[in-house]
Amino acid sequence: MGKMTVYHGSYTAIEYPGIVEGRNTKDFGPGFYCTVIREQAERWAKRYSTPVLNTYTVRMNTSLKILEYREMTEEWLDFIIACRHGEPHDYDIVIGAMANDQIYNYIADYIEGILTREQFWVMAKFKYPTHQINFCTREALQCLKYMSSEAV
Repeated sequence: MGKMTVYHGSYTAIEYPGIVEGRNTKDFGPGFYCTVIREQAERWAKRYSTPVLNTYTVRMNTSLKILEYREMTEEWLDFIIACRHGEPHDYDIVIGAMANDQIYNYIADYIEGILTREQFWVMAKFKYPTHQINFCTREALQCLKYMSSEAV
């Protein structure tokens, strides 16, 4: 994994990202979430009245503990369910598909027993591709270099 460009949608410029420990549990736990898909970050930003797209370059530190899901798998689903329930993990960076609102609704239905696991996968595989990178630790944030911010 060499150098890449990532985006973060927000309501403000974020020159110095931090770990966000929100009340809401996220797919890959607390951290600073970015994506390689510019349009996805713009959608994140447009949830705010003053949408701002932040752009960073990333140079991965190979000594960090990195978990990458290259596709939506059973392990990916179980990891998201655990994180959404507030279970901690010890990864510095987690990379993979995002359980957007629609997919998360399917996950909730699966957890509640409304959908079987097989039904979940049938529903989930037809959704548009998503991507997220969660920088979970201060060491991971050192991989990010702020480039710019722009209103979207």
